[in-house]
Amino acid sequence: MIPVKTKHVIIPIFIPHKGCPFDCIFCNQKSISGQIEDISENKMREVIEAHISTLSKGAFVEIGFYGGSFTGIEKELQIRYLQIANEYIQKGFVQGVRLSTRPDYITPSILEYLKAYHVNTIELGVQSMDEEVLRMSCRGHSVQDVIRSSGLIHGAGIRLGIQTMIGLPGDNREKSIETAKSVILLKPEILRIYPTLVVKNTFLEKLYHEGKYSPLSLEEAVDLCAELLEMYEASQINVIRVGLQATDNISEGRDIVAGPFHPAFRQLVQSRLVLKTIEEIIQKKGLENSEGIAIYTDLGNISDVVGQKRVNIETLKRKYHFKTVKIIENKDRKMQIFVEKTN
Repeated sequence: MIPVKTKHVIIPIFIPHKGCPFDCIFCNQKSISGQIEDISENKMREVIEAHISTLSKGAFVEIGFYGGSFTGIEKELQIRYLQIANEYIQKGFVQGVRLSTRPDYITPSILEYLKAYHVNTIELGVQSMDEEVLRMSCRGHSVQDVIRSSGLIHGAGIRLGIQTMIGLPGDNREKSIETAKSVILLKPEILRIYPTLVVKNTFLEKLYHEGKYSPLSLEEAVDLCAELLEMYEASQINVIRVGLQATDNISEGRDIVAGPFHPAFRQLVQSRLVLKTIEEIIQKKGLENSEGIAIYTDLGNISDVVGQKRVNIETLKRKYHFKTVKIIENKDRKMQIFVEKTN
């Protein structure tokens, strides 16, 4: 368990495509992780020690294995990676380990040795809870695998993380919302939402160029993710990432061929949710025909209220014909939004 109000630091160790039995239609982990070569034991130690040297005292530190299906790697190599991680746990520099893997690569015996090596969190690459979407994406696992493995992880006392995607082949808005409802029932502690991007050297790129796949637009992805984020937050699920993290390769003009990529994608989603809240207040208070409005909020919330390139302000002016939309800092209304009419 991560202590409350403690700085949480993850030291990422990327093991691109190791342990994956399938080439998922959308996946090129070496591009996504920004790491081309497999990691050696020496390199792993270098990465860990470089991060440790920059840490402040009192942080809760985990070593995270990402990029492949960790429990699909040959067991001897899994154990070796875990042994190295545990050296730093024994020295007191690190408090635990987290990893990502496939839903069909979790068994009671696997969980037994993971717990012995201080694995605190397991993130499952679920992607969708729709069988057709899983099949069309060449995932190679079923919805039942997700339900079974989630139950086993909870039963082992390990934190459950779920990774989902929107815009996969065969997916649509309704299926994504149904996936969110099904995921909520699994009660994960943490969650990630990734819009599907067309990445170079994937089968999805081939389908895209053949006209057999169309990615979501940025507007569609932001709007859908805002609805999903609202659902998860209402269920007290900690959404730790929305959108793929930008790297040297994962950027427009590099390995992204098409799709709803934006370097500040989560802020776009958060801003969309704030706009929805503002509009609900406007309608509840009957302010639609006002000449202008003043929006009071705390300093930390102002950027989401305004929106990137003032998109929320301009949307409100255009939609309600407001002459003025003022943003006013109100220190007495922490993390709240208050809207009033202005003359």
